[in-house]
Amino acid sequence: MAVQTRKSKELKVSQESSALQAKSRQRAKLDKAVIEQKKHEIKVLHLAPLPLVFTVLLCSGVMWMLSFRDVFSTGRPILGDMDASMLHFTKSTEFFDISKGFFKSKAGGLSAISSKTTDENRMGGLFVRKIGGAMALAMHSQKLFPLLFHSSDTHFSLSHFTPMLVSSAVANLAVAAFQYSYLEDLKSAESNKLALLIVSLLVFEALVMTFYALKGYKLSKQAFAKMGPFKFEEGKTARSIVSKIVMRTVLLVSGGMAVVAGRDLFFPGTIIPGLPRDDIYLEWTNAFLHSPPPGSPEFEEHILEAPLYVGEKIVGQLTALYILISCMYKFVTAVFIRSGTHSKGLRQCKVIW
Repeated sequence: MAVQTRKSKELKVSQESSALQAKSRQRAKLDKAVIEQKKHEIKVLHLAPLPLVFTVLLCSGVMWMLSFRDVFSTGRPILGDMDASMLHFTKSTEFFDISKGFFKSKAGGLSAISSKTTDENRMGGLFVRKIGGAMALAMHSQKLFPLLFHSSDTHFSLSHFTPMLVSSAVANLAVAAFQYSYLEDLKSAESNKLALLIVSLLVFEALVMTFYALKGYKLSKQAFAKMGPFKFEEGKTARSIVSKIVMRTVLLVSGGMAVVAGRDLFFPGTIIPGLPRDDIYLEWTNAFLHSPPPGSPEFEEHILEAPLYVGEKIVGQLTALYILISCMYKFVTAVFIRSGTHSKGLRQCKVIW
């Protein structure tokens, strides 16, 4: 009898132990599923959608490559005949010539500067092309780097990328509209193929970025609703400026740059009264050749040959447009982005900065 009782107790203990182990395994399985679900939610919240990343990588990647060429190898064709034709139309090919051997050739960098005067070297034209390439490089890097190398505290589904995407879409459309405005001139010189490619890439990328900017904004509303109320720092509200120091600095410095670049884009060749040495700057950058100001000695001297320098005009205006786009990004972070809830504004600014 005692033996039976002991065996039944042992059996009961064994059954309870098996039940506990089963419960433990089930709990571990559920915990693992919850952890995996949270990881998935974090990834969805954090990472930018792959179609957006691939689109920007393709479209801005091509533009980034062309801009890099303009900075470090000015005048070198890298996209075949359509690229060579555009460079010839804008008179950029004279800065690249590798037909004279290693020591006498020009590769579009510092080797383009010969032992001649500044005017004979066309240093103003080289300067404009390199500044334009650098500004274009900055514009396209502004789209590529935040999506490829964003920090751990910036999340797509919290609309941290929305201002950057909207600003980039506006910038793309501005450059595409500029290229399209000169399409007839380029077509008459059989140099419109590259311009059409650029317009197509930029417009397509702008449409994709606009779609995902709206998607990120909608997702952020749902996410912030789940997070609940947010306590602001003392003296700040959702409509507060992110950084007043940044705002004052940007308005002062970039405001002055925007005035000069706006003149070069919309009123090329016009001298700004009170701006020191502005006439010398305009002459050095060949603005008087393609856009001589009416009533000036340059107007009488260059007005008949000005249409021959439309390529120079395109380069100068495009450089000014890229500078204005760079200023626009800074104005967006300084003036238009506000603090918002859950430090959203600061992280939106960091994506652009």
